[in-house]
Amino acid sequence: MAAFQTTAVSTPRANHWLEPNWAEITAIANETSDVSTYWLKFVDPSMQANYSFKPGQFNMIHLPGFGEAAISISSDSGERDKIGHTIRFVGNVTRAVSRLKVGDVIGLRGPFGTSWPVEEMEGKDIFIASGGIGLPPLRPVIYHIMRNREKYGKVTLLYGARTARDLMYPSEYENWRQAGIDVEVSVDRSDANWPGRVGVVPMWFYQFRIDARKTVVLTCGPEIMIRFVIFEALARRIPLENIYVSLERNMKCGQGSCGHCQLGPYFVCKDGPVFRFDALQPYFNLEEF
Repeated sequence: MAAFQTTAVSTPRANHWLEPNWAEITAIANETSDVSTYWLKFVDPSMQANYSFKPGQFNMIHLPGFGEAAISISSDSGERDKIGHTIRFVGNVTRAVSRLKVGDVIGLRGPFGTSWPVEEMEGKDIFIASGGIGLPPLRPVIYHIMRNREKYGKVTLLYGARTARDLMYPSEYENWRQAGIDVEVSVDRSDANWPGRVGVVPMWFYQFRIDARKTVVLTCGPEIMIRFVIFEALARRIPLENIYVSLERNMKCGQGSCGHCQLGPYFVCKDGPVFRFDALQPYFNLEEF
């Protein structure tokens, strides 16, 4: 694997990747009509105290009788007392999760995968381009930047959703702005009550002033959006090695064993989900990218 990839963060338990650890649902926040954030805390206090992850990694959510689903961690990696997963209800496992209540218990395996390059991009401008459910995997990066704001240059978040009702975490935008992050929000379809931008994320991307020599682009969202964000970034002469992408795939095992998420020589669950674009470029235009 290429040297730039970040490996998963281990916890003390040797088999934490193989066996689920039970976690209690302590709170549920409804984000949209089909998305909720579940706040979890390990039943075993020692697991909670020792668990850690890096922004961009994911856990396998385990529900007996239904199976597992790979879900990005959407909480602050600096908070050790709770773990957040923002879940869209689209399959058997996640629909079963949607029926759970506070106090119920589910299994967690992980963390798995690579992370956003928060150390490597220190001293640079950061442009985060995201759409729809692509914001949760980037939310930990925002929290990390907020805690370490002096280490980064200009930081811009361009986020879009289909409608205002589909936006993730709108109550947090003002806090992000107060921390020195330029938060720009757009919707595909507006109504009379929407005061902001209208249009898809790539359409607005090219209108921002960017210093290509010192800008890192992070992008996650619908794959058609990712494609056009990358095209725009390359048109702005941002180097391939300064573009990072998080991919979503049907990840069954979390450790590159089952092959469901293979992309060229990579397994998205193990070698991703965060990739530097120069690693992906040879496979970028393949069908089912």
